[in-house]
Amino acid sequence: MPYEFGDVVLVQFPFTNQKVFKKRPAVVVSNKAYNDAKPDVVIMAITSQLRSSGVSGEVWIKDWQAARLLKPSAVKPVFATLEKSILLAHLGTLSSRDRARRGDCDGAGLERPSGYPVPSGPQLR
Repeated sequence: MPYEFGDVVLVQFPFTNQKVFKKRPAVVVSNKAYNDAKPDVVIMAITSQLRSSGVSGEVWIKDWQAARLLKPSAVKPVFATLEKSILLAHLGTLSSRDRARRGDCDGAGLERPSGYPVPSGPQLR
C-alpha cells in the first residue's frame, strides 16, 4: 500500500529501549516521495493520554474522529522508522486542518513544523 504524510496506521510501536513494543496508532510523517522510494516509513506515535495542550511537545489532533481514531488523541514527539511490511493496518488520514499544523516539507523527506527555519547549505538525500 502506498503511504502518504498524514496517514494514520496501527503499529507495534517500539519503546525507546527497543525491547518493548506497544500496539498503538501512529501518523506517517515521511512524505510521498520518500515513501515511494524506500521500503520504510517514518512515523510518530499517537496517544489518547491527553495532557494540557502543548505539554511535552504533543500536538492535539483536532479532527480525531475524521482520522478514525477511537478517542481524542495527540501526536507524541516520538519518532520511529518501520518497514511498511510490518504496519498492521491503515486506520485513516489526518484532516487537512491537522496535516497543515505540521508545516511544509523539508529537503529530508519529513514534514517541518510551521515556523521552523528552512535549512541552508548542503542537504543529505
